[in-house]
Amino acid sequence: MRYPIDFKDDFAMNLLFWIERFIYSKLNSLSNHQVNNKKEIITSLNILRKGVENIETLQEVCKQCRNAGLIGINTYVNPLLKLYEYLTYLGFASLKEVDEEMLKEFLTIHTSALSDATKKNYRIALINFFGFVDKQNEEEDGSSYIFRIELKNWGGLRGKSGQKLPSYMNEEEVKRFLDGIDSFPFKHMNLGARNRLLLKIIIYTGIRVGEALNLKVKDIMLDKELYIIQVRGKGNKPRVVMVKAKNIASDFSAWVESRPLEIEDDLLFCNHKGKKLTQAYVSRIVEQVLITNGIRKEKNGAHMLRHSFATLLYQKSQDLVLVQEALGHASLDTSRIYTHFDKQKLRATTEIIE
Repeated sequence: MRYPIDFKDDFAMNLLFWIERFIYSKLNSLSNHQVNNKKEIITSLNILRKGVENIETLQEVCKQCRNAGLIGINTYVNPLLKLYEYLTYLGFASLKEVDEEMLKEFLTIHTSALSDATKKNYRIALINFFGFVDKQNEEEDGSSYIFRIELKNWGGLRGKSGQKLPSYMNEEEVKRFLDGIDSFPFKHMNLGARNRLLLKIIIYTGIRVGEALNLKVKDIMLDKELYIIQVRGKGNKPRVVMVKAKNIASDFSAWVESRPLEIEDDLLFCNHKGKKLTQAYVSRIVEQVLITNGIRKEKNGAHMLRHSFATLLYQKSQDLVLVQEALGHASLDTSRIYTHFDKQKLRATTEIIE
């Protein structure tokens, strides 16, 4: 039976569902000649067939299979458990927002200290997983969403073709998007200030949606004409980003003065009950602003704003190290994707033959 790519309303539950389906298929296909307790495998299959409620249960089921002698399952489980942690941290509204750039970033972060053989296993696990989803998802109209994840030329592994480039806005579209943020008719005035501030911080700094939603008021400090923002990245690794005060000052003041009295963890961004905003909500408002202003991309989610910032940063600075530091990439190789958008250098190729 096939399911829509976003089978459930929650990104984490959708990702868990597809990982669970994939692991179920692997349990049925892996060699079991070393299995010493087949009843344990059958029990595990029944649990997965009914569906697990959380990633911890899935991890425990796979551990039991490994202990029963199904050794090969670890090749797929370990990378996908790490991937689940990574992608749920980034916080998307839809699985369709996942692309090769972020998967390469994931591989760079989580395999840097591993052997070449293990790195290859991680890559293979990701390719097989997304290939499985490509074949198994189907919308109500009969169409399917195809990721086509290949991870070519990563980790010294050469392929026949290049990588798929992420969606991004050019400079004119970014300006139109920023104008669209200010003119968008948000339902409530106070929440409008919150939403404008949130989207502007993301597009002006390139921070991840999850990083933006974890910001606290004390993390933003005014220093003359700049706001300095302390960001806690992956693994709670700190970094600093900056934005011109004139770009967010009015929305920042309006929102801080109108926030609820009781707020969870003193978060900068919260709902009317003082609770943390969901990443799905952020992606929805990004898509609304994009569509309203006639901007259509293959991936319209909030993570596309980060790609747009990074692309423009490299085009204007020609400094790959600066891109790495601004985006909080663990490796320069992850940032190298943005060199593919360097039109100035590409234009030089037109002068080779008169």
